[in-house]
Amino acid sequence: MKKENVYSKILPVLFGFFIMGFCDVVGITSMHVKEDLLGGYSPEFRDTLSNLIPVALFSMFLIFSIPTGVLMNKIGRKKTVLLSNVITIVAMFIPLIAYTFGTSLVAFGLLGIANTILQVSLNPLLTNVVKGDRLTSSLTGGQFVKAISSFCGPFIAAFAATQLGNWQYIFPIYAVITLISTIWLMVTTIHEDQEVGKATSYGSVFSILADKTILLLFLGILFVVGVDVGLNTAAPKILMERCGLNSIVAGYGPSVYFAFRTAGAFIGAIVLAKFSPDRFFKINIIIAVFALIALIFVHGEIVIFGLFGVVGFTIANIFPIIYSKAIQFRPDKANEISGLMITGVFGGAVIPFFMGITSDAVGSQVGSVFVILASALYLLFCAYSIRKA
Repeated sequence: MKKENVYSKILPVLFGFFIMGFCDVVGITSMHVKEDLLGGYSPEFRDTLSNLIPVALFSMFLIFSIPTGVLMNKIGRKKTVLLSNVITIVAMFIPLIAYTFGTSLVAFGLLGIANTILQVSLNPLLTNVVKGDRLTSSLTGGQFVKAISSFCGPFIAAFAATQLGNWQYIFPIYAVITLISTIWLMVTTIHEDQEVGKATSYGSVFSILADKTILLLFLGILFVVGVDVGLNTAAPKILMERCGLNSIVAGYGPSVYFAFRTAGAFIGAIVLAKFSPDRFFKINIIIAVFALIALIFVHGEIVIFGLFGVVGFTIANIFPIIYSKAIQFRPDKANEISGLMITGVFGGAVIPFFMGITSDAVGSQVGSVFVILASALYLLFCAYSIRKA
């Protein structure tokens, strides 16, 4: 009975990680916004404008991650997670009320705020229902649930387009799923440990960047998220440009990427138990760099899908490796470093912005791939520059 009681608390928290994966629908949305709303714009600006969708979402991590930590200390972790769900539901209905470029930016800006709040509060909430050795496996399970959500996004969009008549119906589907998560968590009783300590501020967090190793790792987080979001955003556009696929079929490009990223995370969790993280980081990023170089030149549909899979598989474990390195390097500043690393997720705004500018400048998605490759090359530099923690 006690075990059943534990699972009754774990499952609604883990389900929250599925909501966390909604932010990865930004790649499909960027493609559809470009196709649906930006046809009247000059071709030189379409990618720049459509890539403002991920910019609107991921820039929120820079603004709201540290304030969320302060809020969480005041109202508690569970209420903070519930607040993120309410904002997510509001964001999902905006494109249905008015589908314009402006409302799309507002909707994904709100989704970015909600996802920031969720990422900051959900992992700590899980620590209130799982203790000891089971915590690591539960956190890994949460990331696996998030990866499944990311993988399902393009299929839900395709279902909405083909069976319901409009891809935009993905938004009410997501709203209903979020509502279920909200109700499930609301009726679950979770005892939260009282947090004691000084309040976190922007100054106390960003002052840690004076340490060169922490700065190196922070930029690593920024660029690995940039590669992740960048390829998610560019994948369907590459397939449409080079293979002549329609937007629905091209939308499966991110699904292939996320499927292999999910597999990479699962296998990586096993391998890293016995294998050096430093060496694993080096091997994976070298393979990813070569795959991105190949992606500049190839045009075959199967090969392109295959390269998406290779990058997804090899990039899957780099974020947790860098994150754990930072924590191990300065364990005395674990809380501040944790907030700083989550702030680095705004790389998902910076990299797509430059991708849009570059691809419009050269008139091809090759420009986007060059920006993603440059990000991966920084990660290669990072892999060979990290000092022993």
